[in-house]
Amino acid sequence: MLERVILTNDYDVKTVVIRKNLEEEDALKLVEQKKTDPFKSLLSRPKKEDIHIDSLKLCYESSLIVSGKYTANYFRKAIHSIDVDSNVHGVVLGDAIFPVRSKSGLEKAFVGKKGKNKVDLSLEEHVFVEEEDELTFDHHGLEIELPFKIDSKTIENYPKKILEGGSSVIRKPEFSYDSVIDKLQFHLKKPMEEDVRDLKDEFVLHDITEVYIPIFEARLSDLKKKVEIIRIDAVRKKIL
Repeated sequence: MLERVILTNDYDVKTVVIRKNLEEEDALKLVEQKKTDPFKSLLSRPKKEDIHIDSLKLCYESSLIVSGKYTANYFRKAIHSIDVDSNVHGVVLGDAIFPVRSKSGLEKAFVGKKGKNKVDLSLEEHVFVEEEDELTFDHHGLEIELPFKIDSKTIENYPKKILEGGSSVIRKPEFSYDSVIDKLQFHLKKPMEEDVRDLKDEFVLHDITEVYIPIFEARLSDLKKKVEIIRIDAVRKKIL
């Protein structure tokens, strides 16, 4: 039975905010350059003056990094084949006798021949498993890879001040911590043989880090009141 060991205080969640490299004025210029793209079709592209920028807002979208380790030890049945001399009729191991392999089903001749015979030993293996990894999820709960490093050069010094400032839209995770922990556990716990005994396994949660990524969102509309959204990665200065 898997034993899950969780950090103290329920979940010890670390919060970081990625530093934006794009100011609102520059984001607006980028939207102005690309604002017709969402409205174009195979046959036409609207004029820039026909597309209106209704709003531009800075959002901080959460991603979640979860790391942990899975360990297990158990016994499993296994067959190991060994080579023996051609004049060996069988192998005695403890109280068990293992005869040489015979393709025909008849007792194998074993005198006066060169080469090797094979003996199949039915044994048990004591297996030890240790898997350690981390997974990253976007705020919808989909597994992703962050396109930038998280270090002192890329994160804000006062994340709480930014998230509680009230000037930006904050998008918290749309899933429970339990759900991503279970996904990590499933990822680490590889498929196991059916015929095992004395299984002892454990999952240990290392860290949960909530990462908030700055994204500019522009709401656009055309003359027909059709609405489109342009999203800009404010870290890489790139339209998503």
